[in-house]
Amino acid sequence: MPTLIKFVAATLMLSFSAFASANTCQLDINATDAMQFDKKELTLPVGCTEVTLNLHHAGTLPKTAMGHNWVLTETANMSAVANEGMAAGAANSYVKTDDPRVLAHTDIIGGGESTSITFSTADLDPAKQYSFFCSFPGHWAIMQGQFVIAS
Repeated sequence: MPTLIKFVAATLMLSFSAFASANTCQLDINATDAMQFDKKELTLPVGCTEVTLNLHHAGTLPKTAMGHNWVLTETANMSAVANEGMAAGAANSYVKTDDPRVLAHTDIIGGGESTSITFSTADLDPAKQYSFFCSFPGHWAIMQGQFVIAS
């Protein structure tokens, strides 16, 4: 009998852990030394309550010369956030500290490096337009794309 109880308990735990992670989604994007993201659009699948964004810098240049990050804002706020981020400096990954318009962002990385950020989608509204971009000075005008919430 104890073996049956252990089996049932183990099965329930596996089922629960699979259910608990079912609403966590993962998105991957690469950046290059040519100031490009490999994707112009990232789509968040229906049912994702949390997303992990993985950024990989596929280039070779150091972050002081060709650093990249990933910043998410409403599209209407992108330009202002990027321009104000330059004044925040490299120590803050070119993102103004505690800026409520920044919905998520990674640190600046250099060639060959990777970073990730996990954030909740609870406050994201499918009716709004969102954009992602690199806030390294001079990059945001080229390195940007749409962040779409599937409905």
